[in-house]
Amino acid sequence: MTTHGHYHDVLNDLNPQHRDLRQMIPDVYRGFGEMSNAAFASGAMDKKYKELIAMVIGVVAGCDGCIASHARGAARAGASKQEAAEAIGVSILMHGGPATIYGARAYTAFCEFADAAAGDAQ
Repeated sequence: MTTHGHYHDVLNDLNPQHRDLRQMIPDVYRGFGEMSNAAFASGAMDKKYKELIAMVIGVVAGCDGCIASHARGAARAGASKQEAAEAIGVSILMHGGPATIYGARAYTAFCEFADAAAGDAQ
């Protein structure tokens, strides 16, 4: 059995909030979903790199929900811990001290989802 951690809880806590708002503005969420599907579709760049980019934008924005969502997406898309760490390193270069805090959170989140995926695969 896989043990889920903090970043699984972050996503679980946000789900009912998203559901409530989505019921009020379904067209906005539908449009956002379509844009998300288009943006993350593999093309010249694989989905894993797009998810890593989104994760480090979450680092720069200081958004734990974004970090959790895209850390999970990157892990599911096959990104390695080293790839996640190096992407986070770029966010630290570009954003400085605050990125060292949210970057550490993002790496923890990525490892949580990667380890859960590895445990589920066994």
